[in-house]
Amino acid sequence: MKFKSWESYRSFSREIAKKSRYIFSEETKNFLEALLFTSEKRIRVLKEGTVLWRAQLGHDWRPEYAGEELMDYFPTAYPPERMKPLKDSASEGRANPKGIPYLYLATDRDTALSEVRPWIGSIISAGQFKTAKELNLIDFSVEHGKERFFYFSEPSEEEKVKAVWSHIDNAFSQPVTESDLTSDYAPTQVIAEYIKSKDYDGIVYKSSLAKGHNITLFDLESAFLVNCVIHEAKSLSFRFEQTDNMYYVNQHKKTHNKAISADAKKPCG
Repeated sequence: MKFKSWESYRSFSREIAKKSRYIFSEETKNFLEALLFTSEKRIRVLKEGTVLWRAQLGHDWRPEYAGEELMDYFPTAYPPERMKPLKDSASEGRANPKGIPYLYLATDRDTALSEVRPWIGSIISAGQFKTAKELNLIDFSVEHGKERFFYFSEPSEEEKVKAVWSHIDNAFSQPVTESDLTSDYAPTQVIAEYIKSKDYDGIVYKSSLAKGHNITLFDLESAFLVNCVIHEAKSLSFRFEQTDNMYYVNQHKKTHNKAISADAKKPCG
C-alpha cells in the first residue's frame, strides 16, 4: 500500500476536518492503510520502567504549623490523582477526543514543563512517571526537522513517505491553543485512534517547544507516578519567523502583497 501523493496528509486532513469525519471515504481508508504499511521502520519499544515526565499547570496547598498553630499555606505539588487525566472529563487534545483521556508525557522534565506553556511566575507540578510494562509505540518524529515539505512534481516513493510522515509529525507537534477549533484536532485524533485500534500502546512526536519528545499513551495505567514536585517559571525565550508575504500601503490606501516568484520557491527535496 502506497501514499497517493507527497501531499496525502494534507488531503486527508482537509477531508476529515471539513467533509466526512466518522464515515471514511475510500481515499481516507487508503491513506490510513498506507500509514500503517509504512510504519514498520518507525516502531519504537519502551522498556518497562522507562522514566518519563508529566507536568500540570498549577499546584495544591500545604498547611504549615508551628506546634498546633496553623501559620500559613504554601504551594505544593498536586496529589497523585490530579497528575493523571480524569477518566470522565477529558478535554480535547491533539491525540484524544473529548471524553476519552490519553496520558500525555515527555521524555524529559524541561519538555514536559514547556508543553504546558507557563508564563513567568507560573507554578507547575511536575512528576516523574515509570512505564508499567513494555510498550510498543509509533514514532512520527523520524523526519522531524528535515525540509521535505514541498515538491513541484511527485517525488520518489521514498520521498513521498518521508514528506507525509513529516507533515503528520508537524501536525501533532503544533501546540494546542484555546482558540483552536475541534475540527483542528480531528485529523490527528483519527490517526491516533487508528493506531490504537491496531494494538499499539501510543505514539511519539517531537515537541515544538523544547528539545525533547512527547509521548502519548492510550492506556492511563501504562505508566505510574513515582514522585512529584513544583517548579516556578523564571524566564521565557521567544523566536519569531515571518510566515506570510508583506503587504504595502500606497498613497491611495490600497494594499497589495509582494508576491514571491515561483523561481524563489525551490523544491526542498
